[in-house]
Amino acid sequence: MQSKISTFFKSTPASSSPNNDDDLSIWENQQHHIINTYTRRRPNPIAVPSDPKPVTLVKNKKRNYAQFHLDFGQSDFLLRACPTCGVKFTPGDPQDEKSHNEFHKSYTQGIQFRGWAKENVVPLPSVDSGRIVLFSGTDPSSHRKKVEEVVRMMEIELGSGWILQDRCKVYLFVSLNRVSGCLVAEPIEKAFKVVSGSVAKPIIHSAKKRGVKTRSTTLQFGNVIFQREVERKVANVSDSEKMEGAIFCDSEPTAAACGIRAIWVTPSNRRKGIAIQLLDAVRKSFCPGLELERSQLAFSQPTSAGKALATSYTGNESFLAY
Repeated sequence: MQSKISTFFKSTPASSSPNNDDDLSIWENQQHHIINTYTRRRPNPIAVPSDPKPVTLVKNKKRNYAQFHLDFGQSDFLLRACPTCGVKFTPGDPQDEKSHNEFHKSYTQGIQFRGWAKENVVPLPSVDSGRIVLFSGTDPSSHRKKVEEVVRMMEIELGSGWILQDRCKVYLFVSLNRVSGCLVAEPIEKAFKVVSGSVAKPIIHSAKKRGVKTRSTTLQFGNVIFQREVERKVANVSDSEKMEGAIFCDSEPTAAACGIRAIWVTPSNRRKGIAIQLLDAVRKSFCPGLELERSQLAFSQPTSAGKALATSYTGNESFLAY
């Protein structure tokens, strides 16, 4: 073999040797075998250098094809706010819609309440579609958790952090296994009479709606005539329209025993007399052995609806406030 290789690689220039092509053809015609000693190896698993054992990769065969979105600061990005309960949710998302439906039903119809083993029910002849359950500070902690759940629902409309206190008594109106209304009362010593028809900021209406005549002014520039109408503003407002703003009270206090701290009825059960029945239950059971008069109930700073309720229940615009 060595002699054949030496014969092929003779030191004769390719241009000066006429037999160069013949030698190449002779070498090509000879049997030359190329032996491949390389065999394909299996890929090495990824391993930590310090760990002699290889680390196997576990791939999740179940892929998540959930759709993702880009948030570029849109004012309404997939969220919808419920006009009734105020909860924001994503339409089309089953989990979001389920959570919203559950909360919406609890807010509008009342929180589910199957009852307690030992309930302090206030007997009232006027309550025929449910019962009124009284909760006090000495009741078990499990009862308090349910009351706190109802109070959190009240705080959506009335504000948070002030409704429930340690000395308060809570009256729950239960109907169809749901809490339809709640009243929170507390013991007080004095209150103040509300000045009849008092309001801080009267509502001002235009004179056009009141039928007041307007004064016209004419401006003329050559052949062009401009006519301007001026409307007067009036400040006289009827008592039915004085429902917003702060109320004014007498400076001299009046003795009182019970203060209505907060009262709330679910939206779907309003205008059914539930608030009146709760107030009756407070008068009959707040002071043991003593039934309070309607005029002896004092109300905290009321809203427009609360002021209307207090005026209607006591039969006097000069009700007690504290």
